[in-house]
Amino acid sequence: MNSRQRRGVILLLLSVLCAFGAFAGVLSVISDVNSKVGPEVTAYRVKSTITPYKPLEASQFEKIRMPRRWLSKNAVTDLSALRGKIAVTELHTGSLLQDDMLVDRPQLKDGQQEIAIMIDAATGVAGKIRPGNLVNIYATFAGRTEKEKSTSRVIVANAKVIDVGRLTSLEPKPEDRGDGPTEAVPITFALNTTDAQRVAYAESFAEHVRLALLPADSPTTLRPGEGSYNLDEDKNK
Repeated sequence: MNSRQRRGVILLLLSVLCAFGAFAGVLSVISDVNSKVGPEVTAYRVKSTITPYKPLEASQFEKIRMPRRWLSKNAVTDLSALRGKIAVTELHTGSLLQDDMLVDRPQLKDGQQEIAIMIDAATGVAGKIRPGNLVNIYATFAGRTEKEKSTSRVIVANAKVIDVGRLTSLEPKPEDRGDGPTEAVPITFALNTTDAQRVAYAESFAEHVRLALLPADSPTTLRPGEGSYNLDEDKNK
């Protein structure tokens, strides 16, 4: 084989290699385009703002299609995941539904019901209360007459906390005169009907509602006379 033939063979090999390179480049571009525009998978988007701690329904979400490449690993692709779940935070319109937005709905025993109240963050054992904790719920009531003393009462002993919400800023009330709570936390309890009524009454009419965190597995046993307190009791001791 002379030099001219060798050059021809080399050029032929180079042409083949360039052809393979171009073909591989085309395949790469096609693969990249396919990954961006397909295949598509199902996802779900929030239709309108959803408040937390309420049962979720399929009608609150709209079905969309989007490329698999852009879908996060924890995105919800099947609305059966909503069964027995509640939102842990407010879900905003247009948000993509993800499983880390959901938690199991607390299970209630027979005769129990959920009730949530706002607790002043500064006086309600802020940051320490967790679902599953036991607390005593105290309420302070003003005297009904000028001569009647203000009284602090244990509204519910051994109340079980089943959910703790996010810290929320409160709008000041005119009657607060600057000394009212500025931040509060929604705390949900599992209570029987009578205790739920006591808590609802205290939230509506008490000057203050506070929580006292109890040690684990150490419920309170109130002795006679321990359910309420006023300053006159100390003076008489």
